[in-house]
Amino acid sequence: MNHKVITHWKGNMQFETDNPNGKTALLDTTPEHGGHNSGLSPKALMLSALAGCTGLDVVSILDKMKVKIDDFRLDTYGELTEEHPKYYHTVSVEYHFYGKDLDESKIKKAVDLSIEKYCGVMAMFQKFASVKTSIHIHNP
Repeated sequence: MNHKVITHWKGNMQFETDNPNGKTALLDTTPEHGGHNSGLSPKALMLSALAGCTGLDVVSILDKMKVKIDDFRLDTYGELTEEHPKYYHTVSVEYHFYGKDLDESKIKKAVDLSIEKYCGVMAMFQKFASVKTSIHIHNP
């Protein structure tokens, strides 16, 4: 399967990018780099893509396992290299689950399946960065 994404310059440092499903997002940079912070940062968007990819997997797997959660949040951190081209050399993904009587073994299995088998964005990140993951269970 091939994806095509069109990214169109909107003036100054702002771009509008689409997705094969037709949805769009604005990209921009900080004022110190000539932008206006009016859109998403391309590098940070990569972290969002990673979190979204693995998050979709985990929710789908937990649903199939009949595991009910009240809330789920992913905190994703990227550490950039000092030299250009700057890229994430170390990434941390924290999986935060909220709910009563959560089945920790099933949650761990769902996260592991995403990391090791299903998440293509995770596989891409693992080609250029050290990726650390952790699971945090929050019971009310």
